[in-house]
Amino acid sequence: MVSSPIVDENLTDAAAWIQVAAQKGARLVVLPEYFCIMGQHDTDKLVLREPPGSGPLQEFLSALAREHGIWLVGGTIPLAIPGDERIYNSCLVFGPDGRQQARYDKIHLFGFDNGEDVFSEADTIRAGENPPQMFDGPCGKVGLSICYDLRFPEMYRAMGHVNLIVVPSAFTFTTGRAHWEILLRARAIENQCYVLAAAQGGRHKTGRRTWGHSVLIDPWGKIIDQRPEGPGIVTGDIDLDRIERVRSALPALAHRTL
Repeated sequence: MVSSPIVDENLTDAAAWIQVAAQKGARLVVLPEYFCIMGQHDTDKLVLREPPGSGPLQEFLSALAREHGIWLVGGTIPLAIPGDERIYNSCLVFGPDGRQQARYDKIHLFGFDNGEDVFSEADTIRAGENPPQMFDGPCGKVGLSICYDLRFPEMYRAMGHVNLIVVPSAFTFTTGRAHWEILLRARAIENQCYVLAAAQGGRHKTGRRTWGHSVLIDPWGKIIDQRPEGPGIVTGDIDLDRIERVRSALPALAHRTL
C-alpha cells in the first residue's frame, strides 16, 4: 500500500486488496505497518488510538477476516495505553471467524538521524513488553514481528521453529534501499522458514517516500514474489515439504550450541 493521511481512503484500499487476495485463494493475508494512516506528522496516528478489544479499526479487521474466511494479520494499528499519551504500535491477528487470535506490540522502536531524515518512534510509541508472539495459522506456526524488529535476529531465534515469519513494515527509502532485502533473506535463511513482508511502498501524499519491495522469501533465501513499489499484492504458497527438505539437508537449527 501507499497509505495517505485519510483513514477512510486507506481502509477502502485495504479492503479492495484483501478481496483480490481472497479471490486468488489466499488463506492468510498480511497488511503493511500503518496501513490505516501515514500522516503528515508522527502525532497524527495518536488521534486514532483505540482501547484493546474495541474500535473501528479492530472492527474493520475482524469483519474482513470473517467476510472472506481468512486469517488476517492487520499490519499495525495504534492501541491506547491507560495513563500514557503514547500508543502501542500493535499487530493484531484475526481468524476466519473474526475473532482476535494474537497480538504483538512492537518491541524495537526505530530511531534514525543522518542529518537529513530524522525519525524517533519513542516520542509517540511505547515499546511493547510482550515476548515474541506466534499463532497457529493455515501453514502451522507463524511468528509476528514489525519493521525495525528485522534488525534484531535474536528476537526471531526466540520464536523457536516457525514455518512463517511476517514483517508488516514501513521502511524508509534510505534504509530500505541499503538493507531491506539483505535482512529479510538473512532472517529466512538462518531460521529456515518463509518470510512474508508487507510494506508501504511509494511516494505518499505527505511527500514521504517508503521503500516498498513487499516480498515472499522461501527457507533457502529465494524470492518467490515481490512488488517493488505501488499498491498491489504479493502471493505464494507456503510449502511445508520445502521447509522440511531444507532443514533436513542443512540441519543448522539442530546444530545450534547457543
